[in-house]
Amino acid sequence: MLRVGLTGGLGSGKSTAAQRFTALGATVFSADGIGRELMQPGEAVYAAIVAHFGTSVLSLDGSLDRSALARIAFTDGRLEELNAIVHPAVIARQAELIEEVAARDPDAVAMVESALIFETKYGGEGGCQRRFDKIIFVSAPEELKIARFIARAAGRKTLSEEEWQALQAEARRRIAKQSETERNAVNCDYVLTNDGSIEQLLGQVEALWPVLKEAAKQPISK
Repeated sequence: MLRVGLTGGLGSGKSTAAQRFTALGATVFSADGIGRELMQPGEAVYAAIVAHFGTSVLSLDGSLDRSALARIAFTDGRLEELNAIVHPAVIARQAELIEEVAARDPDAVAMVESALIFETKYGGEGGCQRRFDKIIFVSAPEELKIARFIARAAGRKTLSEEEWQALQAEARRRIAKQSETERNAVNCDYVLTNDGSIEQLLGQVEALWPVLKEAAKQPISK
């Protein structure tokens, strides 16, 4: 089996790449999706977040208010406090899910989509190089990533100049927090360049897929 990390900064297009890898046959897990599951009421991570940050991060229905939590993490400079609660649990769950895939199919490609493969310091000794056999990086120009973030956040709403400026500032803050990912692009095994059309990105995914499938059948040596 091949354990693959799929990473890239905010707005890079890694989720689009992940969707196509899934369609081609990879088993793809979203680190964000796992995190959301673990932050549901009744989960240990949920309880730890509320105990640490207080009830101001809760919505009226008792669920976590992710917008309030994001403001505390990014605007108030408490991101590392949140990461210390969430990352170890998410990484442990990733490992469990990958082991389940391996038990079902020894030739599978199990992929984790995460913006923070390099940033997190909670992956244990050896870090991401121990957790993954191959790492794919999705790159995109910064201004294009910002534009994608704003478009995704706005949806169909027409933004005022003030709203647009606020979203642009938020995008730049988040990108700055992901600087380690950009610096480590040179250490990745494969780079997908997303500076054109979606079709061009998907074409690169499709070209890489048979390479990954073949690697999944081979012993991995690092």
